[in-house]
Amino acid sequence: MPSNELVLLDQILQQGQADRATPLPADEAFELFACEQALRDLDLSADEVSGGVVGGGNDGAIDGAYVFLGSSLLEEDSDVFDGDFAPSSVEVGTRLLLWLVQAKQEESFTETAIDLVSSSTSRLLNLGESQEDLKLLYSDAVIDRVNIFRKALQKLAIRHPAVEVRFSYVTRGKTGEINAKVESKARQLEGQFSSLVPDATGRVNFVGAAELWKAASRVPSYTLKLTYLENATSGTSHVALVTLKDYLGFLTDDTGVLRRHIFDWNVRDYQGDVEVNQEIRDSLLDREGVEFWWLNNGVTIVCSKTSIVGKTYILDDVQIVNGLQTSHTIFRALAQVDEDHPVLARSVLVRILVTTDPGERDRVIRATNRQTAVPAASLRATDEIQREIEAHFLANGWFYDRRKNYYRNIGKSAERIVGIPLLAQSVMAMGLSQPHNSRARPSSLLKRNDEYSRIFSKSIALPIYLWAARRQKEIDLFLLSTHHQTSASERTNLRFHMSMLAVARLLGRRVFNPAQLRGVAEEGKDFSDLDLAAVLAELKQYYLDYAKLKAGSMEKNAKSGEFVTYIFTRVTF
Repeated sequence: MPSNELVLLDQILQQGQADRATPLPADEAFELFACEQALRDLDLSADEVSGGVVGGGNDGAIDGAYVFLGSSLLEEDSDVFDGDFAPSSVEVGTRLLLWLVQAKQEESFTETAIDLVSSSTSRLLNLGESQEDLKLLYSDAVIDRVNIFRKALQKLAIRHPAVEVRFSYVTRGKTGEINAKVESKARQLEGQFSSLVPDATGRVNFVGAAELWKAASRVPSYTLKLTYLENATSGTSHVALVTLKDYLGFLTDDTGVLRRHIFDWNVRDYQGDVEVNQEIRDSLLDREGVEFWWLNNGVTIVCSKTSIVGKTYILDDVQIVNGLQTSHTIFRALAQVDEDHPVLARSVLVRILVTTDPGERDRVIRATNRQTAVPAASLRATDEIQREIEAHFLANGWFYDRRKNYYRNIGKSAERIVGIPLLAQSVMAMGLSQPHNSRARPSSLLKRNDEYSRIFSKSIALPIYLWAARRQKEIDLFLLSTHHQTSASERTNLRFHMSMLAVARLLGRRVFNPAQLRGVAEEGKDFSDLDLAAVLAELKQYYLDYAKLKAGSMEKNAKSGEFVTYIFTRVTF
C-alpha cells in the first residue's frame, strides 16, 4: 500500500498536469517538478527551472543542471562571461555552486543511478576533457549547462571561489528505507566531486515522496509578526527598534530557513562577502561592540496593513525593499551563534511604510535604493509600463511577475505566470523577428536602454504583450509535449525561432514591429489553425540545411542573425 505522502504527492502531480492546456509526458512533468522542489529554497522562477532541465537522450543520468555565483543563477549571458568583466569585482571566497538533479519516478533509490552520475561527472567536470570528446558522449543540452560552471570556474579561479558541487537524487521512494550500499555510493560520489574540482565541497542528498510533498505544499506567508522594543508612529508609517534576536526570528521560518520571498521587491540580490557586508558581520560578532543601529542604516519594510498587539506588529503583504544586504548578513552571521551572545540583545532600525498603491510603493523602492549605484535593469520593474502590463495581465486572468515568484508564492498556477525576461524574449522573437537575440541574451535584453525601449514602449498596445506571452507559452508546451521527437538542445535553441516562424505563417509575412501583431492580439487568435508539428519540421529542416553550410554547434547557429536571414530566404508565403 502506498504511503500517505506518496498518495498526496501523486495528487499534486496530477493537479499540475490538469492545470496545463496540454498535459506533458509523465517523465517530463516529473523532471520539472523534481528540479523545482529540489531547489525550492533558492527561489527560482518557473522559467529558470525549465531552463535548467536537460533530461533526454545522452543526458548522462542528469536531468537538471544549475549554476549559482553567490545566490545569483548564472546564465550564458551573465555579466561574468563578458569580455570586459573584471574578476576582481567578485569577492574572494564567493560561493560557486553547481547543482545537479536526477529525477526518477520509481519508488526506490538505486546504486545504478549513482554509478551513472559518477561516470558522467568524472568526464563533464574534468577540465582536461575537450568539448569535441564530450559531444561524442553527451547531449548538447547537458554540455552547455555544465559549461557555464566550467567557464565560471576558470574565469574566477584567481578569486578562489568556494566551490560546491551538489547532487539531488529525486524519486517517489522513502528516504528512510535507502539501502546502506546506496548511502555508501553517495558518500563516494561526494568524495569524487571534491577530488575532481580542487578544494570543492561535494554533497549528495536524497529527496523522496515525503520531502517532495513537504516542499510542494509549503506556502510562504506574507503576513508576519515583528516584535519591537520601542517605536514611533506618524500616520500610517512607523519606525521601530527591534532586537537582532527578534529580527532574526522575523527573517526565518519555523525550520530556520531564510524567508527569501519577503525580498521579492528588493532591487538588489545579496552581494556576498563584499567589504560593506564584511563590516556589518564584524560589527555583529564583536562582543564588545556598540549598538548595531548606531552603525547601520537599518531596513525598510513595505506592507499593505499593520496592527499592533502589545509590542508586536502584525504586518500583511510584507516586503523588505531596502536592507537586503543587512538582513542577509544578519541571518548568515547570527543563525548559529549561542543564545547568550550579547549581539542578540542589540537592535536594528526598522522603517515600516503602509501602502496599497503600486506607484507609491515603487517610488519608495527607487528612493531607498539611490544611495549606491544600482544597474538600470534592476529598477525596470518599477517602470509605469511594467505596472500597466501587470494590470492588463491580471484583468485577463494571467500574472505578470514584475518581481520574481510573487504570484507563484501566493498560489497562482505557473502555467499562467510570465516574468519580465520571458516577455522580453517573446516580443523580441515574435514582434521583431530576432529570435537569435532572445536565445543569445536571455538575461541581458533589459540592460541596454535602446533594446529595452524597443521591447517595452507606450506605443505597443497592451494586448500585444499578453498575446505574445501566451503564444510563447503555447509553443513551449508544444515542444515539451513532443520531447520524444525533439532533443533538449533543440527545445532550448529553437523555441524562439519556432515562435517567429509560427507568427510569420499565421500572418503570411515577416514581422518587423510589434505593432504588426495588434490585429491577431485583439482577436485573441492562437496557433490552433496552424499545424505546429509541420512548422517544427520545417524549422528543423531549415536548420539541418543551414548547418551543412555553416560549421558550428546548434547553440552557436541559433544565436546567429545569419540563421534568421537564411530562414526567410527559404520561407514562401
